[in-house]
Amino acid sequence: MASIRRTASAHWQGTGKEGKGALTTQSGTLSETPYSFTARFGDGKGTNPEELIAAAHAGCFSMALAFQLSGAGHPPDDLRTEARLTMEQEGAGWKISAVALTLKAKVPGIDQATFRKLADEAKANCPVSKVLNASISLDATLE
Repeated sequence: MASIRRTASAHWQGTGKEGKGALTTQSGTLSETPYSFTARFGDGKGTNPEELIAAAHAGCFSMALAFQLSGAGHPPDDLRTEARLTMEQEGAGWKISAVALTLKAKVPGIDQATFRKLADEAKANCPVSKVLNASISLDATLE
């Protein structure tokens, strides 16, 4: 069985609230990309872990669905997925409690029931869905 490894790194300086950090990914797409308390809990510049998880989930689900649809003989014309991640305070810390996926899809020649079945399978089986310990919902619209 094959395995794939990906790496990313974080560099943080200072306290949790006043400090600052930078994220770098193996691909170089993120290279010393700033992140901070204000980017995570407010509207500060930079990114944050939860935003990156939401992006990863939207991308993972969309690609998984493209494979599902293509494998069933219905290659998609267009898949647009938004992932809205909810983080809630839990005791002294925080927890990612939910991700709501909203999909708008153009898939020629597919019926609603087949589309929904394949979308639900993609939601359940994309690797990011499998790693999250959160409620994951899907609102899927076939246009």
